[in-house]
Order: sequence, then C-alpha cells, then structure tokens
Amino acid sequence: MAFDPRSLKRYFPILDWGSKYRMDTFANDGIAAVIVTIMLIPQSLAYALLAGLPAQMGLYASILPLVAYAIFGTSRALAVGPVAVVSLMTAAAVGNLALQGTAEYAAAAITLAFLSGLILLAMGLFRLGFFANFLSHPVIAGFITASGILIATSQAKHILGVSASGHTLPEMLEALWEHLPETNLITLVIGVAATAFLFWVRKGLKPMLIDRGLSPRMADISAKAGPVAAVVVTTLAAFVFGLSDHGVKIVGDVPRGLPPLTLPQFSGEIWAQLFGSAVLISIIGFVESVSVAQTLAAKKRQRIVPDQELVGLGASNIAAAISGGYPVTGGFARSVVNFDAGAETPAAGAFTAVGIALAALFLTPLLYFLPIATLAATIIVAVLSLVDFSILKRTWGYSKADFAAVLATILLTLGFGVETGVSAGVILSIGLHLYKTSRPHVAEVGLVPGTEHFRNINRHDVLTDPAVATIRVDESLYFANARFLEDYILDRIAGDDALKHVILMCPAVNEIDTSALEALEEINKRLSDGGINLHLSEVKGPVMDRLKKSHFLDELTGQVFLSQFAAMKALGDVTYQTPKPKAAE
Repeated sequence: MAFDPRSLKRYFPILDWGSKYRMDTFANDGIAAVIVTIMLIPQSLAYALLAGLPAQMGLYASILPLVAYAIFGTSRALAVGPVAVVSLMTAAAVGNLALQGTAEYAAAAITLAFLSGLILLAMGLFRLGFFANFLSHPVIAGFITASGILIATSQAKHILGVSASGHTLPEMLEALWEHLPETNLITLVIGVAATAFLFWVRKGLKPMLIDRGLSPRMADISAKAGPVAAVVVTTLAAFVFGLSDHGVKIVGDVPRGLPPLTLPQFSGEIWAQLFGSAVLISIIGFVESVSVAQTLAAKKRQRIVPDQELVGLGASNIAAAISGGYPVTGGFARSVVNFDAGAETPAAGAFTAVGIALAALFLTPLLYFLPIATLAATIIVAVLSLVDFSILKRTWGYSKADFAAVLATILLTLGFGVETGVSAGVILSIGLHLYKTSRPHVAEVGLVPGTEHFRNINRHDVLTDPAVATIRVDESLYFANARFLEDYILDRIAGDDALKHVILMCPAVNEIDTSALEALEEINKRLSDGGINLHLSEVKGPVMDRLKKSHFLDELTGQVFLSQFAAMKALGDVTYQTPKPKAAE
C-alpha cells in the first residue's frame, strides 16, 4: 500500500501549516505570543490558586501543553492553558482525596490531567466528538454562569484576608459571614483596589489611551498588560511596606526553573475515584474549547476538525501531567486576545510557551511578595465576564423546557457543587432531547391550490379529500416516539367512516429503528382491520434501504410513492376540490 502523506497531516496538523510557514507569519505569531504571555503569567498563577495548587503549577501547565497543542491541534488561534472553570472542577475533584496543599493533593491533580488526557485522546482516535453534543448550549451557559458565581465567591476570602471553606454557594456564604469580623483591612484595601483597577482597565483604559493619541494596537496591548501592572504595583507595595508582617498573605517562595518531569499516580483506587471527574472535565473542557475554536475559525473562513481537537487537547493534558501541571483546555479570553493580536498559526502558542518558560526561569523570585488578594482580584474580574443571566430571559421567551433546564443547572451547581451541576446538565440535556423527540411535530397536510406543495391544514387553505388523510412526521422515528405516532394515527381514524387511505409523509424521517418499525407494522395491521390502507411517501433512500431488509414492505397494505403529489393524484380526488372560501373582509 502506497504511503499517503495526507493521512500523516491529518494526525499531525503541524505538517500542513508548518510547510507554508513564512517570515511575516513568524512576526505576527511572535507579537501575538508576547501579548498572550503578558496576560497568561498572572492568570496562570491565579488559576493554580483557584485549584488549590502551588502557584508554579499554573506556570508549568502553560508550557508543554501549548507545545503539544501546536503539534496536534487544528485551530490557528486557540490558546490552551489553565482556565477558571476547569480549575474549579479540579479543586472539587481532588479536594476529597487529600488535604489541600499537601504533596498528595498536587499528585492527584497531575493524575487527573493524565486521566483527562487519555479520555480525550481515546475519544479523538475513535471519533467520539459527537458526545459533546449531549450538552445543550443553554445548559452549558447555565453551568458556566453558576461556576462564575462560585469562583468569584470562593475568592472573596482572599479579598477579605480570612480563612473560609466550602464547595457550594450556601457553604461559602456561611463561612464568609462567620469569619467576617476577622477581615484584614490592609488586605481588603489591596483586594478592592486591584479589583476596581482591573475592571477599569478592561473597560476604560483602551479608549482613554486612544483618545490620547496611542495607536489602537498599542492601546490594546497596554490594556492587556493591566493585570501585570496590578501585580507589579501591589508586589512592590508589599515589599516596601512589609505588608506580610501585618497579616497580608503573599505568594511566598515560587520554585525557580523549568517544569520537572513528573508521573501520575498509578493507583487503581485513585484512578477509580478520579475517573468520573476526569470524564466531566474532559467533556466540559472540550465543549468550551471547540466552541471558541469554531467561532474564531469562522471569522477567517478556516475550519477545525473536532475529532482532531480531541487529540490535540488530549496530548496537551498528558503533556501537563508529565511536566507538573494540571488539567488544561482552550480558554475563551486568551484565545480571543491571541486572535485579535494577529496569531496566524498554532506556533503562536509554542512561542507563548517559550515566554512562560523564561518567566519560570527568571521572574519567579520577583513574585515572592505578590499579595494573594491581587491574584484573587484577577480571577474575580476574569470570571464575572462568564456570568450571563440573560440566558434565563432568552430561554423563558423562547422555550420553557430550555428555561427549566438552565435554571435547574444553575441552582444545582450553586447548591450542590460543580460536579453535581455538570452531571445534572448532561442528564437534563439528554432528557430534554428525549422529551422533545418523543413528542415530535406531526401535522395533517393538504395540497396548496395550483401547486404540488403540501401544508398543515390548520395553518393554510388547502385541498383535501375525505377519503385520504396525509400525516407528515417532522422527526426521525425511534423507540421514544414510536408509541406517540401510533396513538396519533389511531386517534385520527377513530370515528371517521369516510377514510380509506392514510399516507405517512416522511420527508424529515432520517431513521426508523426497530421499535419504530414494529410500531409501523402494528399501525398497518390496525388500519387494515378497519378497511384502511397505509401508504408511505417521500421516503429517503437510506431509510428505504433499511425497510427493504424487513418484511414490512411485503405486508404493507398500500404503496410507497416517490412524492406526496403523486400519492394524492393516485389516491385522492384533487381535480374537483376547491379551497374553502375565506370570510368576506
């Protein structure tokens, strides 16, 4: 068999874009990498804090994973690394296995990254990306909104300078209230000032710089460097005034150097305890990542390959596990920054990894006096942009079922924690799909005068024949809705002595499973007992191929028509029918 280089490029996208790499592309990727690096340094430290891990693990999770994604990923702009929601889920997953802050806790986080990587890699190799479709967008929006509230609330203790615990909103609020009298005023001033500054930087700094004559590009870069400015100023303040002696908690010693070589724990008990969480983190991370990647790719008329994205994210998480990191995925904020900064290829991520590595080598001693409150402010400002209660208003006006699913996801996540919330989200998404498809839209249709088109008799003036009833099914037929269709047709024919033919119009039926086939056989038999023939029209080729493998067509009392118009001409009296007269205006 001849070797096909295209198959290699499919699994190693770097061979595709790398063969076309030019100097101007290198320049654009390099500029984007500098901007993202500036943004990612404080974020990496902050998200490690959120996960309950040492600060340096955030940096470690931002080096090799970016290189791995550059090799295996298909998005030109996606920036992989620690993100808020996955950090929170990591804290929830490993929090029950060991005491926070111990070596066992960090080892569990590394193992979780390894497990997540294996799951994503397996899903990609077996092309199981469609599993992500089991989470509906409204449910995802509800989960992310609730997670944003939980994350922001969890950081309030660092803004106040108190000790408080809890994994649910009621637990956190109760703990904060109990420890409120212990608030450290200096910490509170630093936290509130940093939060206010970062909110202003996000909204007001760029327009102000442009008004003062700075180019939009330089103004944008300066705005993205806002968190770095907050880190520098508060660190200097803590150092100069000795704030740690006044109860202000600081980062302390951050090991200097490149990520160490680490291995996950291979304990069957640990794997069993973490597996469910790893699955949830993998699915949520993939959904968030692929949504961002597809949005950015569409802006440049590029495309991503979801199954290969699974491979890329899987490789990134395995890279995180062997380099002292924790679970990673594509982040929305930094990916948008990467895109806006002009990144053209995944090499921008690799260049960012170089920048983070240099920071780990040379800058970590400067972080000793960095107040924890500043990192908490960075997290709060980042995650509050994820909170979107407008999804409740939109779903209430559009679909009450979706509204109920979103509200339930938000309340369960806030009340019982992220794992319960995302598990409920998966169950609700599947349940909503089953509910909606178990009661498909079914309409009796008639012929639009002067055309060959058929429309709902309750919405349009159409031609009908008392001896013929045409039932259009707007959904594939499977076990969940087979009985519904059977009941609908039997209710329709009850008491209608003039009816001689029932035509099942199937333009939207893409699948008929065994349960639905048995229901059709029962419908055919019941209609035959009543002296009524069952016909099919507009059956799609693949569906017809499946029906031919059964005995249904041999037992069918009627015919299968290529078009509904042909069926009506053969069975109904359409020549002399006239539309019902409209009322005089």
